[in-house]
Amino acid sequence: MISGDRYLDDARNNQVRTFRVPAPRGSVVDRNGTVLVSNTPGTLVQLWPAALAELPSARREAILHRLSALLKVPLPEIRARLAERKGDPLTPVTIKTSVHEDKVGYLVEHQVEFPGVHIADVQLRRYELGTFAPQLLGYVSEISSEQLKALKGYQPGDRIGQSGVERVYDQYLRGTAGVGQVHVDALGQITSDRTFSQMPSAGDTIRLTIDAGLQEAAENAIRFGIGLAHEDGQWAADGGAIVAMDPATGEILALASNPTYDPSTFVGRVDPRKLAALAAPKANHPTLDRAVAGLYPAGSTFKPITAIAALEEGLVRPDELIQCQPSMTIDGQLFRNWDPFKNEPMTMTTALANSCDTYFYDLALRFYHQTNSPLQKWARRMGLGTTTGIDVGPEGGGLIPTPAWRRRTFNTEIDRLWTSGDSVQLAIGQGDVLVTPLQLTRFYALIANGGKLVQPHIVKQVEEPGNEGDAPRILRPVKPKPAKDVGIDPNVLKIVREGLYDATHAAWGTSSSIFGTFPIPIAGKTGTAEKYVQLPKGYPGAPAGYQGMQDQSWWCGYGPYDRPELVVCALIENGGHGGTAAAPAALKVFEQYFGKKATSVVATSTD
Repeated sequence: MISGDRYLDDARNNQVRTFRVPAPRGSVVDRNGTVLVSNTPGTLVQLWPAALAELPSARREAILHRLSALLKVPLPEIRARLAERKGDPLTPVTIKTSVHEDKVGYLVEHQVEFPGVHIADVQLRRYELGTFAPQLLGYVSEISSEQLKALKGYQPGDRIGQSGVERVYDQYLRGTAGVGQVHVDALGQITSDRTFSQMPSAGDTIRLTIDAGLQEAAENAIRFGIGLAHEDGQWAADGGAIVAMDPATGEILALASNPTYDPSTFVGRVDPRKLAALAAPKANHPTLDRAVAGLYPAGSTFKPITAIAALEEGLVRPDELIQCQPSMTIDGQLFRNWDPFKNEPMTMTTALANSCDTYFYDLALRFYHQTNSPLQKWARRMGLGTTTGIDVGPEGGGLIPTPAWRRRTFNTEIDRLWTSGDSVQLAIGQGDVLVTPLQLTRFYALIANGGKLVQPHIVKQVEEPGNEGDAPRILRPVKPKPAKDVGIDPNVLKIVREGLYDATHAAWGTSSSIFGTFPIPIAGKTGTAEKYVQLPKGYPGAPAGYQGMQDQSWWCGYGPYDRPELVVCALIENGGHGGTAAAPAALKVFEQYFGKKATSVVATSTD
């Protein structure tokens, strides 16, 4: 009893605190081993809530004010972070990440003036190629209170993947945190060496199917396509997407989306002003992965679907001649061909190469008089109107409208009625049709590989890095679902392939001026899809509050024609005709992949 106060002081000055040491996060590399995401050392400043709680309120407030001024972190933000951990006084609260060394030195030299402040080392994400594929790679940040409640195996303060590969493969990338103990005095200052009951274990490496060189070419190709669109007077061209895929395996070699952003925005303490800039109207949603989640009308890239369905259903013969005319009046409504000067009979292959709308209007009427919506059934069988199951999302499902869908969706009797006009719009990929660039890439892969629907995927395998000079050890190869044969007659596919080849090589082909002189034989289809867009006030180049129809520029195809290795699908938002912007952009990707150049390229206003 006589020595009680002294023993109490000793106890206060010899408190043991348990702490966690985050593991170095695993790297992300491309298919060839090029490092895309790694780590860089950083320093963070933390507060021990228990140490602050023992101080008088005036002293505590003074410390928080000084810390706020020194670190340039708003005081309300510090208080909010402490309030989030109100029920957990023993876990340090991170106040700022990536603190400059001069401020770290100041805090170390003035430890007595900052009780409860702790300096710790941390590994920060380093994006080796800058703005390379940020929507795909994703970013890391501190776990939220909502995520803590929903996810198992995480602790307050953990940094986890929030999007892209970082999120989906977080369990492999995050590694295992270390657990240690340290003695601190009454001021929260460390008075002993750190001891560990569990050392941190680094995360695994994620090897992607992406080819860094092809990805970079695809990103540059979108910007090239946007530039061509602007030169053609398409002032609203403002983004796009390109997907490049192996048609046999479903491996994604490039997945590009524009506009883009700098993923380092999310490294360390996030600047609210930079976040606000990403969300500003003129930024045009740069965090959206348009290749996977963007939804657009397909336009004429949908016509091969209509062709396959019509041939499979016996509604048309391959050699049957149907007049391609400037326009057709159907149930009192006028529907025009994109080329008003065409007026000649065409077979299926010629109609595909010309992208003749009125030929496909005729097929649409044949479908309209059928029961059970056969065109829609074939479209869904070939992967449209549903997610592809790619391993990195979120993914858009798209829409293939049906009479039943109209009845469920609309309220008035006139809107709920499926008309001949709806069938006409569906046959050319317009109206209510919505697809993602990835879905169309998968469909064109089906044409290229003989009728099999592949499982698109981004990750090739999970690896344990080897010692210097040693090959990495494969921990988990990623095995997608086996390709599914959808049951298309090989003769039907042959006819459609011939039409797509003529589209890129015949004199009347809609993209022959783009691909005709390329040394590798490419087959593919242009598309021009009308979409209603509403651009906010202040949007670059737009009249105030502009709203109206804009043409989405498409091209999808594959090569080489006789033994396909690569499928490419390009979209330029609000880019005009498919032959103007998307086709030349897609050619850039093929040129990079095959290492060859076209000798003459002429962008043309073709559908």
